[in-house]
Amino acid sequence: MSGIYIHIPFCKQACHYCDFHFSTSLGNKEKMLESLKKELQLRKKEFEKEEVATIYFGGGTPSVLASKEINDLIATVYANYQVVSDPEITLEANPDDLSIQKIKELADSKVNRLSIGIQSFFDDDLKFMNRAHSANEAATCIEEAASYFGNISIDLIYGIPNMSTKRWRQNIEKALSYGIPHISSYALTVEPKTALERFIKKGLLAPLDEEVAQEHFEILNTILEKAGFVSYETSNFGKPGYFSKNNTAYWKGKKYIGIGPSAHSFDGERRAWNINNNPKYIRALLNCSLPQEVEVLSKTDRYNETVMTGLRTMWGVSLKRIAALYGESYQVYLLAQAEKFLNDDLLSLKEDVLLVTKKGKFLCDGIAADLFLLNLEE
Repeated sequence: MSGIYIHIPFCKQACHYCDFHFSTSLGNKEKMLESLKKELQLRKKEFEKEEVATIYFGGGTPSVLASKEINDLIATVYANYQVVSDPEITLEANPDDLSIQKIKELADSKVNRLSIGIQSFFDDDLKFMNRAHSANEAATCIEEAASYFGNISIDLIYGIPNMSTKRWRQNIEKALSYGIPHISSYALTVEPKTALERFIKKGLLAPLDEEVAQEHFEILNTILEKAGFVSYETSNFGKPGYFSKNNTAYWKGKKYIGIGPSAHSFDGERRAWNINNNPKYIRALLNCSLPQEVEVLSKTDRYNETVMTGLRTMWGVSLKRIAALYGESYQVYLLAQAEKFLNDDLLSLKEDVLLVTKKGKFLCDGIAADLFLLNLEE
């Protein structure tokens, strides 16, 4: 089973923390949509032996598209690919786009999962992040969406300056009050070339406090675990039966095609990425050319990625799988590098699977980096 990711590179306004590829101008939207359809058509041979189990609209802000435009893209997938009978079709959406009419239209489409970018239920936080919606819109859209969709995820951000632990707890409890089955939650981070980075460099904002972020992370895990959520990935929490199939496939190394400017693809051995420039992307596709670069991953690259994605999940990293995929020398190396983390109770070894402990969870990316193999002749 494989997946298709469709990047919609448009937003109403730029969030201060975001470094994803997007444009706030929708002037070339029609040409972009035609180009997305053309790329789907041109790349269908890549999946001629695959069944598509997930279709994911990301961005940017896919909900800026009209329902008909979303439906046309889904129809293009169905016309060119083999799609399973019950695919997971996710649309990322912002609260200000989810009018009751839009929600009804989406509910009548093949979209069966909404991922709503709430980020916070407090106006002060939303203004700080330069979000386009208000706290009231956040609450209203969830209430209305829950009447039409059973599979809803929301995003929350922690580690925001001046966000007390009390406010963070209130954010989580507010989310739980709606009975939604999935929450994705991320620490606010300073990405290059963002407004947030400029504010900090100019002294307009103090550097982010990692200790606060870690405290918020631990609060998040404790509350959601008590509420019956499973932390199946470091930043993703779902009730049983509601894990994101799209994201789970990514973490397990399944194949996927990324459609749209800046979108990435992976076939197990190669990674490809499209140009992150809207006009150049459109020109190339309208000339039936794929504007992408391709990298053939070395065995060491694939090993490192397996370690990174595996450690972030509840499934961990299987030593047997490492040996089967890459050879026993990789397994021996992994165990040797893991020893200090096992001794410090940051990793555990259950049967043949390496897992991060509760103590190590917030640090898992750094732990994974220490397990990477950097120089190995192949």
